[in-house]
Amino acid sequence: MLTYGLRFLGNATLNLLEDAGAMWRLIVAAVSSFFREPFRGRIRFGATLAQSARAGYNSLPLVALISLLVGMIIALQSAYQLEQMGVARLVANLVAVSVTRELAPLLTAIIVAGRFGSAIAAELGTMKISQEIDALTVMGIDPVAFLAVPRLVALGLTLPCLTVFADLVGILGGLAVAVGVLEMGAGGYISSTFDSLVLEDIVTGLVKSVAFAGIIGLVGCYQGLKTEGGAEEVGRSTTAAVVRSIVLIIGHSQLVDIYG
Repeated sequence: MLTYGLRFLGNATLNLLEDAGAMWRLIVAAVSSFFREPFRGRIRFGATLAQSARAGYNSLPLVALISLLVGMIIALQSAYQLEQMGVARLVANLVAVSVTRELAPLLTAIIVAGRFGSAIAAELGTMKISQEIDALTVMGIDPVAFLAVPRLVALGLTLPCLTVFADLVGILGGLAVAVGVLEMGAGGYISSTFDSLVLEDIVTGLVKSVAFAGIIGLVGCYQGLKTEGGAEEVGRSTTAAVVRSIVLIIGHSQLVDIYG
């Protein structure tokens, strides 16, 4: 039993180190391609814009719905506790700070990871098992520069924008509950929101969103490019991309909150 446990622990450690090394090589290749390709006249503006539309514009309805509901829930649940202490007016402060610093970037990243991160892994995985990526390599085209970089750039551009959008919708959700249920004045709520927010709150959420964009893109590309076998492996790579992205997103967010 002890031998089996040690063998399992050793294999898990080796797999973790192998994945970490492969991920680091992908990061180096993507960064070098990002700065090298423009000097070669190989900027893929069309592909980047298309991926940006998929990652950003197509995610707007779901991000709006989730952000609105979360803002409403925070306002409604916190109001009951704050009313007992006689500080119900702080509902606006709580909603604004919690949405901008934590919930908007976190929930937006999870939504994009489920929609776009899974699509990246599935597309690249399908290309890998159908030998399309090998064909690119034979033609002298770098798969990382051709496939991964446009998706990474698209995520880096769109996720902060989606986060700002989620901030606004979440605050509006809290406003709707405050006015319609808690019978607070809209003017006072908006004034308290602006008074409670500082630049650091918004910047913290945007910095998180940029880091989350890198996590989603790199994990999705890595899982897709490492796919071997058949259609079943594509499904496993897609699932692994979503699960690992969400775990890393939540872990990174908590580390930033603790040590940031």
